[in-house]
Amino acid sequence: MARADRTASKEDPFVGAAEVCNGLFAGPLAKKVESVTGDTVFSRSGSRKMEGVVDALKRGHESGRSWATGAELCRLSPKGGGTRDRGALSFSMYAPQDVGDRRLPEGWQLYTMGKQSEVGPGGASLYFECVSPQLKGSENTPLRIRGGFGRGRSDAPDTRELRDANLEILHAASLAVAKELDCKGNAGLPEKPDLRPR
Repeated sequence: MARADRTASKEDPFVGAAEVCNGLFAGPLAKKVESVTGDTVFSRSGSRKMEGVVDALKRGHESGRSWATGAELCRLSPKGGGTRDRGALSFSMYAPQDVGDRRLPEGWQLYTMGKQSEVGPGGASLYFECVSPQLKGSENTPLRIRGGFGRGRSDAPDTRELRDANLEILHAASLAVAKELDCKGNAGLPEKPDLRPR
């Protein structure tokens, strides 16, 4: 009997879009994840990824460097898919020159959310700044955070609706990171994503 209970309590290694990434996309956003990736079932993500992102960002800020590598928050690995099919959300500390007048990859467009946001057929980038009691000296030198989302290889068409969905997915993850860091005013990110192109 005990053996059967142990087997029954094992977590399913695959979950739907609403459960992947510790439920980050529960609700209407789950359909957006399915639409941009073209998949409905994903490998279950590790549960301590947010801690890794927060720790990496804090270390980057403490280093005093202009930029620092970060960590992956979530991987969208479709059931039966290969390495190129995997989508991912990651966060790092960006350098001041990474925003502003610079050339975007072909097919990408600037949006108005955050310090800067960029959307393309295969993903999105969102730049924002965090002042927090968790970050010593951030009142004078805010933590510069870049969130990135890449959807992986997908047959989904390149439409404005799906480009917006790329940014909506990244916004949800970025807002979660800002809240975890106790960023003042959620680091300037709105509760609902601003999907206006610049």
